[in-house]
Amino acid sequence: MKVALIHSRQDIAGCNIRHHIEQCLTRDSVPAQRPGRIYSFFDVDGRLIHAEGVDAGIDADVVIFLSRHTSVNPEPVLTVHATGNYRDAELGGSPRTLAPAAPPMMQATLRALARHCPGGYRVSCEVTHHGPTGLSHPSFFVEIGSTEKEWADPAAGRAVADAVLEAVPLTNAVPLIGFGGTHYAVRETQIALATRGAFGHIAHTREIPAIDEEMCRSMIEMSGAVAAYIDRKALDHASLDRIAGLLDRMGIIRLSESEIAALGHLSWDTYRAVRELTGTVAPGTRCYIHTLEGAGPLALISLDPVLLAEAAKAGEADLIKGFENLALAHLATQDNRLLPQFVVFRKDSSILINALNTLCVKIIRNRESTATENDCLIIRKVRFDPGKARELGVPAGPAFRQLAAGQAVEHDGQVITPDRVSVTSETRIHIPGLENYS
Repeated sequence: MKVALIHSRQDIAGCNIRHHIEQCLTRDSVPAQRPGRIYSFFDVDGRLIHAEGVDAGIDADVVIFLSRHTSVNPEPVLTVHATGNYRDAELGGSPRTLAPAAPPMMQATLRALARHCPGGYRVSCEVTHHGPTGLSHPSFFVEIGSTEKEWADPAAGRAVADAVLEAVPLTNAVPLIGFGGTHYAVRETQIALATRGAFGHIAHTREIPAIDEEMCRSMIEMSGAVAAYIDRKALDHASLDRIAGLLDRMGIIRLSESEIAALGHLSWDTYRAVRELTGTVAPGTRCYIHTLEGAGPLALISLDPVLLAEAAKAGEADLIKGFENLALAHLATQDNRLLPQFVVFRKDSSILINALNTLCVKIIRNRESTATENDCLIIRKVRFDPGKARELGVPAGPAFRQLAAGQAVEHDGQVITPDRVSVTSETRIHIPGLENYS
């Protein structure tokens, strides 16, 4: 990989970072963690935000701008961000223009910054907010903020140098665009640090009114993104509905934070196929990936809906925990009610149907009174019947609560036991091969 490093001679932070990168490269001319990496340095006289076309003629795979960060609320911070403008070009570049971003490399640099961050500093993605925009290579800024003290800090310069040199993109990074949040893109930062989600362009909440189909398409194209994330808590309902509707009309997948975290090791193509199959169940159906890995033809398998419902009643948390050990995706409605369908690799269908049946039967047997009759699981439930209690003259109130809790009560000189005011119901579920399930 050919990496072009550009800084301004007027920029204290940029010079600081370059100095430490050169020191590292001189001390370790062929770093083991960077095989095949070639670095070249370039500098300019003016501010980097106005360096339009600065990469013209440069032979590189990615351009990294080494820079300072300033803020109206100064704090020690190390940041990364792509460049561009959603509206006017107040800080360099052209209006409503975005530069090509480098999401996987930017994410790798952010993660390396987190590893090397000096005490007292924090790391963050920033939203897209300034130029240059006239660039031909994928690029991003890496910065030291936010005052001259931090810009000249050798510990910060060394931390950024180490991060730039050690950054190795994830082979399965998922390029994303982001909508909403503050300047420091808190949610997007956490996602980039903890998951495969690698952000390119991110739009601040205040920029949302400027996002139309043209700008949204530019965000996708300039980021090489395959999906979008919306910080739902950062947008009002009208803005959220507008952006979500815009993405849906454009056919751009929206991922929640939990969905990004649940991508597991699936390739994006396989994950997308899982979502497409999920969509055939019902509009708005959600999928949750567990240990599903690899590739191959997918299939929908179904459990007896009564069996799944009874297992969920008996212990939904245990049921979902059990899914985590199975190579499948479980499905749910938009309000997170479990559905009896699962996405699996076709070759594993019969094995996983048996495993799911076993899981459900085990949870029900552990929590409920059950019996087995041939291939039928019989669930017997005893519940308090207020009608029977009233027939025996028991007044509603504390006595009802005691009886419902399985405790006897005394009324008019007689002891009323729970069995006298209870009804028993049976649910029979046919499960082929039940005798094989433990």
